[in-house]
Amino acid sequence: MSGSPVRTDRVGFDGDGAALTGTLYRPAAAQGRLPAVVVTGSWLTVKEQMAGLYARRLAEAGFAALAFDFAGFGESGGLPRQLESPARKIRDIRDAVTFLAGHDGVDPARIGALGICASSGYTAVNAAEDPRVRSLALVAPWLHDAALVREIYGGEEGVRQKLDAGLAAARGHERGEPVRYVPAVSTTDPDAAMYGPFEYYLDERRGAVPAWDNRFAVMSWPQWLTFDPHPAAGRITAPTLLVHSRDGAIPQGAEKFHADLAGPKRLVWLSGTQFDFYDRHATVAEAVALAARHFADALA
Repeated sequence: MSGSPVRTDRVGFDGDGAALTGTLYRPAAAQGRLPAVVVTGSWLTVKEQMAGLYARRLAEAGFAALAFDFAGFGESGGLPRQLESPARKIRDIRDAVTFLAGHDGVDPARIGALGICASSGYTAVNAAEDPRVRSLALVAPWLHDAALVREIYGGEEGVRQKLDAGLAAARGHERGEPVRYVPAVSTTDPDAAMYGPFEYYLDERRGAVPAWDNRFAVMSWPQWLTFDPHPAAGRITAPTLLVHSRDGAIPQGAEKFHADLAGPKRLVWLSGTQFDFYDRHATVAEAVALAARHFADALA
């Protein structure tokens, strides 16, 4: 998908106790107030990865699109670093909406949100409580519940071990010990947050960008494993699009979430793996085209 030339601006705005940094993408020739979209990526990622790619493509399609670093990641402030805190990230998304609503190039009555992979859940929870979000798109959404967490992370025993490790790390941090980190992704370290052939993150031509820190704060485990976005579905009335693949990550979570949505909804199945949605040209182009049409209709 290719459209009009894009203007990018480095922007900053206040988060919940941290200064957040982002990139605002807009059509270069645009005038007046545009419909706008907050774009967020997978867990443990920075704006230079999938969020920035989707934001640029949406700007090519005529939207203002904001990709930003969550607190504790990338160029944004906030401690601890590389802490995957759903609650903190949900607040950051709300603050990003506030930034867009106050921008002189954005129509505050036409703001949407697009979440990719893990941030789909954070984006959805915010949308359930934030009436300023008028439209929602979830791409390759990772939407787990307690049953899926057990299936993914080694059953009751595997989940318990990670919870125990996370709680121990949190207690150590409260005592003043350094934050305990493990790799975010590794093919050799079984303690990594993602252990296995997660090639997107380890390939310098793809997700292994200089801005990304391959670390995971172990104290994240309790927050991540107990996060469940599904109860929010019944409170979301904004038109919602889900785009996923049967070969992507936990498609059954997307099906369940879609079934429970309260407002206008659409679930579209494409082909491709989870990582294809992150940066493979054909898959991204198809997903962005669907999202752009969805936002154009919902934010008209």
